[in-house]
Amino acid sequence: MEGLGMRPNQAFWRGKKVLVTGHTGFKGAWLCFWLKRLGAEVTGIALPPETTPNLFTEIALENGIQANFEDIRNCDPLRQKIQGSGAEIVFHLAAQALVRESYTTPLATFETNIMGSAHVLEALRELPSAKVGVIVTTDKVYRNMELQEPFVEDDPLGGHDPYSASKAAAEIIVESYRESFLKARGVAVASARAGNVIGGGDWSPERLIPDCVKAWTANETVDIRMPDAIRPWQHVLDPLAGYLILAQHLWTEPSLAGAYNFGPHSESAVSVREAVTLAQMKWGTGAKVKFAESNTGPKEAKTLRLSNAKAKAELDFVPLWPLEVALTRTIAWYKGVGAGQSASALCARDIDAYESGRE
Repeated sequence: MEGLGMRPNQAFWRGKKVLVTGHTGFKGAWLCFWLKRLGAEVTGIALPPETTPNLFTEIALENGIQANFEDIRNCDPLRQKIQGSGAEIVFHLAAQALVRESYTTPLATFETNIMGSAHVLEALRELPSAKVGVIVTTDKVYRNMELQEPFVEDDPLGGHDPYSASKAAAEIIVESYRESFLKARGVAVASARAGNVIGGGDWSPERLIPDCVKAWTANETVDIRMPDAIRPWQHVLDPLAGYLILAQHLWTEPSLAGAYNFGPHSESAVSVREAVTLAQMKWGTGAKVKFAESNTGPKEAKTLRLSNAKAKAELDFVPLWPLEVALTRTIAWYKGVGAGQSASALCARDIDAYESGRE
């Protein structure tokens, strides 16, 4: 474990008023669960959970936070709920987060990811208590020319598919609000670009590990459509720790506001085939896989790699868990829930290990 960035500061978070949009999603539920453990007063704004099962319900998150159900595309109701939160720190995670879904519903993707983000930023501009905002986008905001090099924060933005385009546009809006309004008000706003996250509690469709778990639990074969695509895989706690550390720094050093990549070490950026094969080994008996002979489906980037050098230099943050550990803990989480263990206890076990620097 390197530097100070691995472990959020409990003394900092205790009693802080924190708003999380997207609290019913996979990453949002994990973030709220962690913030609660750190002693923060958490308000959530999101749509109701979209899958059954879902992590929000499995960990009974609604009992521990102020949970609001609202569509971020509805500007006035959203602003009222954000104003009512009295939040000092805002994490914006609510999004239409699936590339393939964006081909089916491009307008809804643009409305949610572009105008929804603008609505959150507008509400943040009018929130007297606000000091910090972390707007979560994606590693897919970069104009990908398939050059194989890790993206750095100053690389050009772009995106062929509607999801990537919507998130690149959100990045431009974040910068506009920061420079036009929020910096002058003393609100430090940064964007966070994370790689492909895995971890227990994700049941979203069209995601690699959830698809594998669903198939293998039913003793079925999982079909892998893009086996040669390379992605920066990481356990969900790594980028979430990065978001928390970023917010801590912005609180005392608002000049650090800007864009940050949160990606794994280079050895964890591997092909889908390699990731699935490793997951298959971790699962054991009954893990059957069929790899497509060529990439199928709508256009997606073949290679995505992120440089995490800026987060290390500016925030003293480096990721903790390599891919093998991330997959070991992810598979153990799903198997534990399948065996009747408490989802909350399994989340707590992973966070305890992460905070102590254990693999």
